[in-house]
Amino acid sequence: MKQNLEIPFETFQNIDELSDIERQLFTAASEIREKAYAPYSDFWVGCAILLDDGQIIQGNNQENAAYPSGLCAERTALYWLSANFPDKKIKKIFIVGGAHHNPSPSPIPPCGSCRQSILEYETKQNHNIELYFSSVQGQVVKCYSIKNLLPFSFDKNHL
Repeated sequence: MKQNLEIPFETFQNIDELSDIERQLFTAASEIREKAYAPYSDFWVGCAILLDDGQIIQGNNQENAAYPSGLCAERTALYWLSANFPDKKIKKIFIVGGAHHNPSPSPIPPCGSCRQSILEYETKQNHNIELYFSSVQGQVVKCYSIKNLLPFSFDKNHL
């Protein structure tokens, strides 16, 4: 039997359409993106995570000449958060990415490994995490759960 998936998401033409806290997360992700270490790909990414207590955690991508020894911005922020505040709940994640010297206006979604890592923390806290992604300019995409970007996901319930 053939079936179709429906993925709920919202798009915003630019950051002016976002709420104050969402614009604050965009700014935090954009600022930390400028400190990324990406000399090989020139693809700079910043991530800002809003916690349930209002604190914002940031991370950026860190490359290494010995691929795949680097780490994406999302996992840099998530792993630092989990190491330092293991019981905090994540409310929102905002990702801003793109080539440093010639960024595209297309929204930059998280890679597969980052999607799986976000799923781990969403499952752990048993509460959806709103996920926003964009380039440094242009359209923003909002998903209500990482499961919207990772249908048929694999988590601890399969073990």
